[in-house]
Amino acid sequence: MEKDVENHLRLMCNKLGWLCWKFSSLSQVGVPDRIVLRPGGRITFVETKSSIGRLSKIQIVVINKLRALGFEVLVLNSKEAINETVARLSKDSD
Repeated sequence: MEKDVENHLRLMCNKLGWLCWKFSSLSQVGVPDRIVLRPGGRITFVETKSSIGRLSKIQIVVINKLRALGFEVLVLNSKEAINETVARLSKDSD
């Protein structure tokens, strides 16, 4: 379930002392589920999905806008993908 994937991301980030905030906007639909804030001012937006989940058209548009501004935006759909991503981001934070 998507909620399990999102919760795993939150727990992994908390273990590392990162902030992993639920991200929502009252004026913009399609924003990623989470914003991960790491040491050194590093920001990563994360959209979580279940293993069978798909991005909506508006999510694709929003993700492309964020990436065009230079933000890292990830779409993660499993606990394994989160583990790999958190390991990679940890190396980037060193």
